[in-house]
Order: sequence, then structure tokens, then C-alpha cells
Amino acid sequence: MNSERDSETTFDEDSQPNDEVMPYSDDETEDELDTQQPAIEPEQNRINRESEESRETMRRDSGWQVKANDRSFHEQPQFQKTTFLCVKKSKYAENAIKTYKYNPITFLPLNLFEQFKRAANFYFLILLILQTIPQITTLSWYTTLVPLLLVLVITAIKDLVDDIARHWMYNEINNRTCDVIKDGRFKATKWKDIKVGDIIRLKKNNFVPADILLLSSSEPNSLCYVETAELDGETNLKFKMSLEVTDRYLQEENAMAEFDGLIECEEPNNRLDKFTGTLLWRNVRYPLDADKILLRGCKIRNTDFCHGVVIFAGADTKIMKNSGKTRFKRTKIDSLMNYMVYTIFVFLILLSAGLAIGHTYWEQQIGNSSWYLYDGQDYSPPYRGFLNFWGCIIVLNTMVPISLYVSVEVIRLGQSYFINWDLQMYYAEKDTAAKARTTTLNEQLGQIHYIFSDKTGTLTQNIMTFKKCFINGETYGEYRDRRGQPQNNPEEADFSWNMYADGKLTFYDQYLIEQIRLGNEPEVRQFFFLLAICHTVMVDASEGDLSYQAASPDEGALVTAARNFGFAFLSRTQNTITISEMGIERTYDVLAILDFNSDRKRMSVVVRDPNGNIRLYCKGADTVIYERLHPRNPRRQDTQEALDTFAVETLRTLCLCYKDISHDEYKAWNKKFMAASVASSNRDEALDKVYEEIEKNLILLGATAIEDKLQDGVPETISKLAKADIKIWVLTGDKKETAENIGFSCELLTDETTICYGEDISALLQTRLENQKNRIGSNVNSSQRANEPFFQSGRNRALIITGSWLNEILLEKKKKKKKLLKLKFPKTAEEKQNRVQNKRRAEAMKEQQQKNFVDLACECSSVICCRVTPKQKAMVVELVKKYKKAITLAIGDGANDVNMIKTAHIGVGISGQEGMQAVMSSDYSFGQFRYLQRLLLVHGRWSYIRMCKFLRYFFYKNFAFTLVHFWYSFFNGYSSQTAYEDWFITLYNVLYSSLPVLLVGLLDQDVSDKLSLRFPSLYVSGQKDLLFNYKKFFVSLIHGVITSLIIFFIPYGAYLQTMGQDGEAPSDYQSFAVTAASSLIFAVNFQMGLDTSYWTFVNAFSIFGSIALYFGIMFDIHSAGIHVLFPSAFQFTGTAPNALRQPYLWLTIILSVAVCLLPVVALNFLTMTIWPSESNKIQKNRKKYKAEEEQWKRRRSVFRRGISGRRSAYAFSHQRGYADLIASGRNIRRRRAPLDAVLGHNMSEVREAGETS
Repeated sequence: MNSERDSETTFDEDSQPNDEVMPYSDDETEDELDTQQPAIEPEQNRINRESEESRETMRRDSGWQVKANDRSFHEQPQFQKTTFLCVKKSKYAENAIKTYKYNPITFLPLNLFEQFKRAANFYFLILLILQTIPQITTLSWYTTLVPLLLVLVITAIKDLVDDIARHWMYNEINNRTCDVIKDGRFKATKWKDIKVGDIIRLKKNNFVPADILLLSSSEPNSLCYVETAELDGETNLKFKMSLEVTDRYLQEENAMAEFDGLIECEEPNNRLDKFTGTLLWRNVRYPLDADKILLRGCKIRNTDFCHGVVIFAGADTKIMKNSGKTRFKRTKIDSLMNYMVYTIFVFLILLSAGLAIGHTYWEQQIGNSSWYLYDGQDYSPPYRGFLNFWGCIIVLNTMVPISLYVSVEVIRLGQSYFINWDLQMYYAEKDTAAKARTTTLNEQLGQIHYIFSDKTGTLTQNIMTFKKCFINGETYGEYRDRRGQPQNNPEEADFSWNMYADGKLTFYDQYLIEQIRLGNEPEVRQFFFLLAICHTVMVDASEGDLSYQAASPDEGALVTAARNFGFAFLSRTQNTITISEMGIERTYDVLAILDFNSDRKRMSVVVRDPNGNIRLYCKGADTVIYERLHPRNPRRQDTQEALDTFAVETLRTLCLCYKDISHDEYKAWNKKFMAASVASSNRDEALDKVYEEIEKNLILLGATAIEDKLQDGVPETISKLAKADIKIWVLTGDKKETAENIGFSCELLTDETTICYGEDISALLQTRLENQKNRIGSNVNSSQRANEPFFQSGRNRALIITGSWLNEILLEKKKKKKKLLKLKFPKTAEEKQNRVQNKRRAEAMKEQQQKNFVDLACECSSVICCRVTPKQKAMVVELVKKYKKAITLAIGDGANDVNMIKTAHIGVGISGQEGMQAVMSSDYSFGQFRYLQRLLLVHGRWSYIRMCKFLRYFFYKNFAFTLVHFWYSFFNGYSSQTAYEDWFITLYNVLYSSLPVLLVGLLDQDVSDKLSLRFPSLYVSGQKDLLFNYKKFFVSLIHGVITSLIIFFIPYGAYLQTMGQDGEAPSDYQSFAVTAASSLIFAVNFQMGLDTSYWTFVNAFSIFGSIALYFGIMFDIHSAGIHVLFPSAFQFTGTAPNALRQPYLWLTIILSVAVCLLPVVALNFLTMTIWPSESNKIQKNRKKYKAEEEQWKRRRSVFRRGISGRRSAYAFSHQRGYADLIASGRNIRRRRAPLDAVLGHNMSEVREAGETS
């Protein structure tokens, strides 16, 4: 890639975004952008400007001030803020983390508020109030109160259990301990009791409890090594270093206790790698930056102990600022259910109003003139109609059954346990089971459209493995024996001959081992010697074993590989490095380290061997190495072909080369190097220029190929999810080349994919935006043309975009204020109006641009966003939710994924190497990415199918039950007289019809789990809402209406002219109620049997058991004995024995049930025969598909050959390595030496260079 780009005007500045830079847009202020200055300015001017800006900042705002060892300082009035009414508290947060929803005080009101947001719960509360009015109620008030309380209590208990689990988890964190200065001594203190300004001591392998300023450590110059896996997903170590003054004076406990420095810094924000502030101590002000700050969530490594002062605590820490807000998540079906409840309520009001009008008319025509109907109340017909309206509301209330929500919660709870118990989602290696951390979102797992995934630790293991290499025309790493012959049964290489081998490298090429040991080809040994000497890795041999700490896992893998192959890096000092070469230790003088950066894409070392020979060793990306090779390199073309082959295998490559340097050449170059090293301005540019002079005419030695190992099953999982029409977007902080390489590895990208980059789509989106602005109001077809696709159909496209381009395209980039002479005049009304209009126009343009971007991105088969911040990850998810109205899932394993996880409809955390921060904020968690396919395609799809079937049947059975009252009212003066016995009404939804539908909601499945995974296309029905929507709802309504008509009118017709066997006519109201109720119980339970796809003994028992239970309870409550005990409550004495001994009534029941079910059976048969669904076809051809399954293989991953961009994912870290640290000697454990002793004979050259510069 060329460093110079075509100049074109962007939205707010002339330079295009830098793909290598992580944008700092999260909390960037206008003032920060204002203060950006040119790189070149006089030193004194810079000092004056910085001090003036510091004073101006303090005048403008008191900012964030922290006084060490002085808790009372932070309680002063100027640091108080009003929280509620007149209650004030310190603006400095406590260190306890609280992301749970409730506490003992807020639980009851908040939970009740959440529950009564559900329309049905609120509806039954109103109904309960109505039932307390005796003039209108026909049912006792307790028939509503008891079920309502039951619903509220069960739901509250479930929510309480969920929240208590969160409390326990955070209590475990909050109750961790560390040492804090109290009363002049370090004392063990819980994390939750740490305050801003406290001095704390942390030991090796401790987590950092808050954001702290490093004061001193056990390492030289108070270096401190930290692992930031929970913050940015990188497992390689980073180093922090304290101020020299605190390192010198703050080593002892009493000095810590007396420390009273004042820290003035920026307010809490979410920028993980940026910090500005000052330390005022002993009347001297010292600048602070991010290199001196240890962030909460970091882990202390390779440092015995360190001390620091707390700057940000608890919710103010950067890790918590990146976590986003805890959101109340509800499923799409939940929202749909609410709207359907509103629909039913409107339907209920219309029915009740119609009956009220009919009752009014009936009272006027018949009721008033019938003396035997007089009830002692002289109400007018309209008033009686008004009372009847409310009576009908109460009688017909079971159209919105309160047991619906209880049953839904029970089903969701059961589905959650099935996920927890699934052994096929258990990760034995880390003893991690799948965990449903919420019980309210299961069916939404079956409706996912977009998955947003992190890369490091989510798709990959973040473990680099040395796989192959190319040396002197030979590729090593295949399955070969010692003679170089291919092996059919490969055996692992034996490294027992090497005392320094770590025993962890898996390698199968015995021939390479033989070549190294025999030494027949010196290039082979030279290759691994280069890997052992050309790096910035630091070694820790304190525990008897070599432990490497690298700036990137790639570099660590290469040095470890050299160690296993006989060239072990043992130790280093400021200017020497010691290596064991095949068991012989040799020490080399390191004359210069030419470190890596994102522009150079290479690193070099200049070393002098014990014989005095000087040689440069270099490793880097092939794109930059090939430009610097000597014209006569015989293996150039062979190496390029090997690189192409490695690229096809998705391996990360580096080219290795060297160059012999004469003493005179080195002396001349070193003089320039020393001058550039002490340059007061543009030092990096000067050094890069000097590096270029010596890194040329290189001799190519070979190439390495290491694997950024994917987690098991990632390509297969992504392939299956793609077949389920789920689009996967990767959102990562890694550089573009790395992310693109992983895209090919996991088969998001293939050789047929046309890749679009940020610079490609920027002009396309800008043109579309301009056209849209020009078309507004121009013609009728403008909106149609504005929605036309961005790309031609038929080609597979992918989008790869960096965070900087994302800000540029979405107009999120902050604009710099132009410093102009501003004369303040009163603004006119017209100016104010213009300003408002301009602001609205800019917001509208920004919204349109964001919509265009989402439309364009969604036309691509896959999207990879790299170098993005945590806030940008959440923003991308929010944009897709907003403009596509699609169900989203976010999956990650680090703290930088928390905001994204909370923003998506469903958040999944992976219990990986990066800590538990993502898991604690997730809705579901498991140990490996591959389990996502089972979570969605099996559990998610089953949960969706079961919930939809449950809801359809539940609405049907209640319409069928309730509307019998409506038909009955036509024959009783349109009154609110019930058609059934009161006890049947009470127990219908509780006992007689609840268990079969509950078990279907828990256990039913259309196809097995294996077939669900075998045919991902089955998942599409959930994405398209095919199984439960308003159409299905109205089908259930009509089905219920028809059933209720049959249940009422067939018994009614049978009872018109009926004579029993004993000559008595059983056509009384009570016998009719029993007949209708019995017909209903048979019909709805058998209907559930027809809808059941997966029969078990439990299902059969529930259906026939419910019918048996109905008859058992009915005969009991119709017995004379219970009537004697409770005469007013049980009035149907002897009705059931009398009515059901009549064969005529049994024939009536059989006829009613047959008329209800036979059309359904016929329709199901026709549907499966003529219009079979996908699952019907699969069920029919199960044996055929099982045979074909053996032949099915996932598609092969193929790379585009010969394109150098494919190899640009070179194995280097994202930032500079430890070269500066090594060269400075700050990591060497010894006393400080004077400058003359450090530089030796080079001191005169440095002074000379300084004078000339």
C-alpha cells in the first residue's frame, strides 16, 4: 500500500482516515480537538502554551482532582453533586460495582412497575377493581385476585433469583482484597471499601481493583508488566512505568503514608488508551499520560509488587465506562403479545358493548313487562345496559387469560434449563457448561438476522503456533520422516535432545529436525538463529524455567519455535543478548535495534558476534522486504511461491533476511543513528530515514508461517449459520490485515468474494447522498430511485472497513473549531432560526448517510469492521437495529465487547482467556464459538416453534371456551349469565387444559436436533415470523369462534326436543352446562394432540390425564356430600351423574368433538400432501437424508493466489515493541549508571551529534 494517497476533501478535513489508528471519538471533546497543534514549534513556545492551557483548563472547570491519602478532601462541597431532590453526595464513585437491577428497597416498586407494563397484568388489575363493585360483578373478586397474585409472585421470584445470581457474582468481585494504606500501614481491605486517593499495593498475578497512577514497583525504574486481556483482548504483556520522582522517593511504606500529591486530570471517560493529567507534589508539576496508569481489569504479571494511588473508582473506571447501560430486554413475541392483548381487549369491549345494547333493548321490550323477572331494583333499561356492559367485561375476561403469562414464564424457565443441561454445549477442557443467564429471551434465539462477533478470543484462540517454514528452496512442516519421505502415519517430532525445549510445540516434519542436528545446510541453522536474535522479547528465568514476554503473540511464537529447534534465547542486557546455539551459549553485542511500527512493517537488529563480525538481521512483511532485497537473490521467486502457498493455507507469514556490514559502513551509519536518536523534533521520522539507509541490499533467507489458530469448528459454524440466512459481522480492534486474514480462515471471505474497503464505499455513499438531496421534491419516483441497490446482484461482496473510515462515513468525526476573531453581537431572530435549521439539516443528512451505510453493508454477504472502539461496536449494532428492524445477537469474550453485548437484542459471552467481564454482562454464555450453532439452530429454533405453537393453541382454547358465553347470551336476554358452572370457569385454565399445552411448549420438536443442524434452512421461518403473527392470531381466533359455535349449538339443538330413557327431559341449564363443558374438554385436549409433533409418554398422559381429572373433579363437586358442607358454593348437586348416564348426551358430546376435529384432520392431511413445509419434507425423507449426510462436506476454503495483499497479515504486534525499553536499559535489574558508562565509546559521538544538530 502506498503511503501517499490521492488528496480529496473529506467531511471535515483534507486528510483521509488512517487505517492503522484506533479512533478516539468516544468521548473526544471540542476543546481537545482545538488544542491539536502542528508537530513543529519552538520548545519554549510549547512549554508556555502547555502551561497556559493547563491554567485555562483549571479556570474553566475544577476538573478531576485527587489528593493522595486524604479521603476528607474528596468530601468538600465543591466535589458534591445533587442526586435526588436536596440529597447530595460526592461525585467520586465508590469502588463497589453494581450492575444488577434491584436492591432491597427498589425491588418491589421496580418489579411491580415492570410487570404492570405488561398489558394483561394491568388489564387484570383493572378487572379486579371492577369485581369489587357488587352491582356489576357476576363472579367473586377472589377468582381474579388469586391468579393475579400467583402471576406476580412467580414472576417476581424468577426475577429475584436472576438478580441474586448477579449479586453473588459481583459480591465475589467486590469482596476481593488488596493492601491499602490506613493509619500509616498497609492493611488488607476489600475492593468495595477502596476510595479515590487511597494508596494501594498490588502483588504478582493480582487484578487491578481501580484505575490507579503507578507510583513505584519492585522492577528497575518502577516498571510494571500488565496483561490487558479483559480490556482489549490481547494476552501479550504491556509495560507501564512510573514517574522518576515517585520511583526514587516512594519505595518505603512510611514514604507512601506521607505522600500528599495532588493529581489533576481529565474527567472519567471511556478511552482505554488515552489519559492526560498532572501530578503536583512538593510545588513541582509533573505530566501524566496513559503509560503511567494501570486500569481496572488489568492483571499484574512478572512484577513482585507495585504501588499506586486510586484516580478513578467503581463506575468511573474506564472498563465500566465502556460497559454501557444495563438494558431491560424483551423479545419480539413479548411485544407482539402485548399488541394482541390490546386487540383482544378492543374485541372484548366491542362484544360487551354489543351485548349491553342488546340487553338495553331486551329490557325495554321484554324485561320491564315480565313481572317474574323483577329483581327489586327500579333501574332504567339504559342503566341496566350500562351495568351489563361491565358484567360482560368480567364474564368474558378469560379471552385474555392471566395464566398465559405464568405459562410463558414456566416454558422459558424450562427452556433455560435445557440449555444449561445440554452436554453437547459443555466445554470439557475448561469445565465450562452453557449457561442461560436470563430466562426471558429464549424464543428470540430462533429469530436472529445478524450476528456481531468479536475476533480475538471469540473466533480465534489467540494462540499463535509455528506451522511451517521455507528455507533455501525447501518447505518444512509436512508429514515427513528423517529421510524426507512422506509419512502415512505421522509421528510427532522428538525434541528430547534439546534441554531447552518447552514440550508444547507440535511438529511432524522429522526431516527438519535431522537437518538442524546434522548441520548439513548452514542456512537452516542461520534461519532459526535469526528468529532467536531478531526480536524485542524479554525473558524471565527467575523460576528456573524460561518465560518469554513478547509485545505480540506472533513474536512470542517465533522465538519459542527457535527455542524448540535448538536456538534458545536465554537473556539480554542493555547492549548484549545471550543465545544457546545447539547447546553452546554465545553472547552477542547488540549495536542497534530498529524497531517495528505500522509504517515500516519490519524490524531489524545490528549485532556483533564474538569474532567481531557485524551483521544486520531483519524480518518483516514480504511487501516491504522484497523492495529492499539485493538484486541477486536466487531464492526470490521460490520464496514468493511458498508465500502464496502459505497464504492459501491462511497462515501468517514473515520474510527473514540478513546483511553483512563492514566496520567502516557501520561506523558511518552509527554516527547518523546517534544524531537521529537525540533529535529534539521529528525524532521518529529522522530515525526511519536512517533505518532506510542500512536496510537495503538484503539477502533473503526464507519465510515463516504461523497459524493464528481458530477455535474448533468456527468455519463449520459460520457456514451453517450462513445457510440459515444469518449474516455475520466481525467487529474487532485488530488491524485490517489481521482481520481480513481471519475472514478468509473462517470462510467469511472466499476467492469468489469481491472485497470493498472504506475508501471504495465512501465516494459511493457521498454520491448517493448528493443525489438524494438533489432529488428531494423533484419528482414522484425519487424515493424509489433512492432505494435502489448499491451493487449489481449476482456477485458475492464483502465489506472491510476501519474505525477511522467508519467515523468519516457516518459523519461521527468531531469537527475542529476554527480560531477566528469573533465579535459578539446580539443574534437576530433570523440568525437563530437559520442556525436551528442548519442544525436540523445536518442531523437529517447524518441520519440519511447512516441509513445509506446500513443499506450498503447489508447488501454484502459479510462485513468486517476493524480498528474499532467499544463504543463504535455498539454504534454499529444500534444502527442495524434502528434501520433494519432486525433481531441482533452480539458475541464476545472481553470487556471491550460488553457495550456491544448489552446493545444487541441478545448478548452472548464466551468464557475465554479474557476474563469474565463479557460473561457477567451477557444473556447466554458458553466456552466455544462453535456452540453458537446449537444454541440458535437447535435450542433457539425449538424454543421459537414451541412458544408459537403454545400461543396459538392457548389463544384458540380460550376463545373456544369464552365465546360460548357470548352465544349463550343470545338466549338469556343478552345478560352476563355464565354458560358454565363457576368451578369449571375457575379450573379450566388451571387444571383441565393447562398441562398438555405446557408440555408442548416445553418438549415439542418438529425434527430432531441432528436434522436441525443438518438443514439450517429450517431456521428461516423464525426470521420471517411465519409461525406467530397477526395472521396466525386471527386464524386462532376464527378457529376458536368456530369451535365455540359447535360446542354451543350442537348441544343446544340436541336439547330442544330430548327425552331421557326414564321419560324425564334432561334439557335443563345445568345438564346443558355439563354437556357443553365436557365437549369442550375433549375437543381442546384432542386438538392439542393433533398439533403435537413429538409424542412421548408424558404428552399422552397429560392429555388423557387432564380429561380424567376433569371428570373426577366434576363428579366430586357435583356430589351431595360437598353440597351439604358448602351449599352456597356448590349448587350443581347430582347434575353430572344424572346427565352423563344418558347415552343420547354422550352421542351429542361425540358429535360435537367430531365436528370440531375432523375438518382439522382433513386440512392437516391436505396441507402435508399438497403444500408440505420444509420440516414436513424432512420428516418424510429422514432415512434418505441420513444416508446423504455421510457424503456432505463443508466447502473448501480457497485463497486468491498471487495477490500480495493476501500476505499482508504479517506476524507483528499493533504497536511498537520493547525496543526503546531494551535500548534504554530501564528493564535491567541493576543500579543506574552514569551516561558515560552506559554509552562508553559512543559518548563522544552523541555529544558531537547533539552539537551539530
